[in-house]
Amino acid sequence: MMFFSRAKMALILGICALGVLLSLPNLMSAPAAWLPWRHVRLGLDLKGGSYLLLQVDMASVIREQLTNTLDGIRTTLITDGVGYHSLAVDRVHQRVLVTPREPGDEAALLAALRKMVAGQVAPGGTPELAVAPLPDGQVAVALSTAALTARANSAMQQSIEIVRRRIDGTGVVDPEIARQGSNQIMVQLPGIGDPNRIKSLLGRTAHLTFHLIDQTANPAAGGPPPPGDAFLPMQDQPSAKLAVRQFVAVDGGNLTDAEAGQDPQTGQWVVNFTFDSVGAREFGDVTRQNVGRPFAIVLDNQVISAPVIREPILGGRGQISGNFSAQSATDLALLLRAGALPAPLNVVEQQSVGPELGADAIRAGTISLAVGFVLVILFMGLFYGLFGWLADIALILNLIILMAILSLLQATLTLPGMAGILLTLGMAVDANILINERIREETRLGQRPLAAMEAGFRRAYGTIIDSNATTLLAHVMLFIFGSGPVRGFAITITLGIISTLFTATLVARLLMARWYVAIRPAALPV
Repeated sequence: MMFFSRAKMALILGICALGVLLSLPNLMSAPAAWLPWRHVRLGLDLKGGSYLLLQVDMASVIREQLTNTLDGIRTTLITDGVGYHSLAVDRVHQRVLVTPREPGDEAALLAALRKMVAGQVAPGGTPELAVAPLPDGQVAVALSTAALTARANSAMQQSIEIVRRRIDGTGVVDPEIARQGSNQIMVQLPGIGDPNRIKSLLGRTAHLTFHLIDQTANPAAGGPPPPGDAFLPMQDQPSAKLAVRQFVAVDGGNLTDAEAGQDPQTGQWVVNFTFDSVGAREFGDVTRQNVGRPFAIVLDNQVISAPVIREPILGGRGQISGNFSAQSATDLALLLRAGALPAPLNVVEQQSVGPELGADAIRAGTISLAVGFVLVILFMGLFYGLFGWLADIALILNLIILMAILSLLQATLTLPGMAGILLTLGMAVDANILINERIREETRLGQRPLAAMEAGFRRAYGTIIDSNATTLLAHVMLFIFGSGPVRGFAITITLGIISTLFTATLVARLLMARWYVAIRPAALPV
């Protein structure tokens, strides 16, 4: 029990040295840019910043899917030569209703629609669409539950990725972005006291499209737009509207880059964009075929600008001009680079923590941690003598290894996390107390020094393992079922238990063994 081979001793000392090395980034800046300098991040309650809870508008995802389904049905029926009287979206029951032209056309309509949905399969192998005749003679094409679930999960994953890109583009350091529930995204922005710009960036869908303008329609005349058109407002003049063809000539999803810049001729701020090969070809075809016609650039159903096509644009590069400032041009370029959100995001909760409050929290937490640590150190040293001071060394290494693990994981430290560190020190002391008390009992029973140390460690192991295992299970459950600060507290305690078992059962034992080998005492200092 008290014997350590050279390999085992080297392994224990190597782990302690690695812990010290990994903890250094929390005390000093990186000496070289190429070093992987990982450190513990400070949460909002310590550093100050902003907290946003965003909700993905899943209703718009379903609406878009129903609209796409309606367009697919229209194309299929026209291609197959099957007549119909009307197509309509039933949003209440999440389906598309098709009315046959004549009562006898229902069979041909069903056959065409079933052929269309046969190749559309949702994840899991279930049909994405279901076709069923209704008693009133209509045919319903409904979205399956599996398809709706897959669309919702896809929208959530895509939204999180795009939110991350947009926030990274603003230069925010160490943001925390995570899914919360089925349709919410939690965003923590350390050091950001006023999140209004971030909110404006995250709240825009940023769906960029290019449309031709119907010059024969006049929105100012009143009345509904002609079939295939839409009256869209100008971004800088919402009261002024343009008649825009609903057909998307070029989609902004084919953009590969967008940068803010200044027009060399006018000096105004513009956004320069670049298409991929597919987008460049489509953009070139449209501009070649429509020279002399106005071309609307639409962002989230608002016309940014409507320049006249002077000549074909064949290089895949273009420019968006408007009444941009440097900031608005930069933000628009960032939105276009990050990509369009699959659905709008709504801010359902917002909190801000000032840096002064965070500094007070750090000061209070540091003082409590330092005072508690010093009291524990003094108690062990004064009550157990030399073995208590050796346990204190193991306790210090326990704290260093815990900080090393948190640094390696780049964990976010909050006030509950600091409380977890202090509680970990108390639990580590419990293990050392059990060991020292067992050694005292064996000494009182007349055991020789080495035998007393052997028996003390061996008989304390069972209690130490049992108590730490039950605590570990409880905090694993807290981490699984908890959220926010509760999870931070649970993960700190969980990692602390692992480091405690290592330092209390191996490091402290190694220190005592090396002391015994060096001194060979006739009696133990307990």
